[in-house]
Amino acid sequence: MSVKPPRKFFEPLAIGAPAPYRELPVRLERMIHFFPPHNEKMRAKAAEMGRNVDVLLGNLEDAIPADAKDAARAGFVEVAKAWDNPNTGLWTRVNCLNSPWFLDDMNAIVGEAGDKVDVVMLPKVEGPWDIHYLDQLLAQLEAKHSVRRPIMIHAILETALGVENVAAICQASPRMHGISLGPADLAASRGMKTTRVGGGHPFYGVLEDAAEGKSGRTLFQQDLWHYTVAKMVDACQSAGIKAFYGPFGDFSDDAACEAQFRNAFLLGCAGGWSLHPKQIDIAKKVFSPDVAEVLFARKILEAMPDGTGAVMIDGKMQDDATWKQAKVMVDLARAVAAKDPEMAKAYGL
Repeated sequence: MSVKPPRKFFEPLAIGAPAPYRELPVRLERMIHFFPPHNEKMRAKAAEMGRNVDVLLGNLEDAIPADAKDAARAGFVEVAKAWDNPNTGLWTRVNCLNSPWFLDDMNAIVGEAGDKVDVVMLPKVEGPWDIHYLDQLLAQLEAKHSVRRPIMIHAILETALGVENVAAICQASPRMHGISLGPADLAASRGMKTTRVGGGHPFYGVLEDAAEGKSGRTLFQQDLWHYTVAKMVDACQSAGIKAFYGPFGDFSDDAACEAQFRNAFLLGCAGGWSLHPKQIDIAKKVFSPDVAEVLFARKILEAMPDGTGAVMIDGKMQDDATWKQAKVMVDLARAVAAKDPEMAKAYGL
């Protein structure tokens, strides 16, 4: 048999390791906010940042200089040991599996702060084999250090091979929390001709047909990432885990960041990365459902309490399919309302 049977799939992979989750813990994760743990000033602000975001992530990988890797690892452990915020997830992005720092990352994080860390984000995942390795290693370290709850895995989709294997990656382990799109590395892996980190490109578009008597033709810019995000969302939702948009690198273009986040949100992503403080508010705005949409969705649920039949609301037919759409919207609104009193008031929840 090439596939684990269900009973074996949910068994701990080491004697003494905690049992895997059978359902993802319910959390609001509109943004994953990155901070550099080797920076003492940023470490000092960790608790304050944690009160303003849904997920705080200590970055150990890209953007951390090679000579600062040890300091970043020690800095994250310091933050994790002092962490006391059950309303905000604490994550770390470790170095990739083929780097000289990965094993030291895992030993220090699980060994010194395993019960404080919710998720390990693994970069450059190319197939289920990468997840299987980390899954087994986490179980061994959790057992060795008596960690009481399983640490989840979040993969970054940033190679062409990873995109090809995304469904298998999503289903590789009960530890899987979700997947984020890594557009910069993915662009390089695919041979895409762009130096941008996420977002669109002015040359990628569809040119309107020539018209008699009209000299100019308009190029309608298209979304470089639409196919990949949609494929990632389908793979994640099929496996019962979450999809996320990753980084938007142009901090000078808030409007484009908001547009990219909104595309991802409408396609089914739960959140995006915030690399600059101002992107936190953009993510809060975009990944919280629109007030008017929520109020209309509540009308549907109230008119069809058991989700069956068909009704007319404001001249539009509603049935069991739109009831399901409305429930997605209202369930997310309730999660936002539980964390944000102003949004709770606006939603009427």
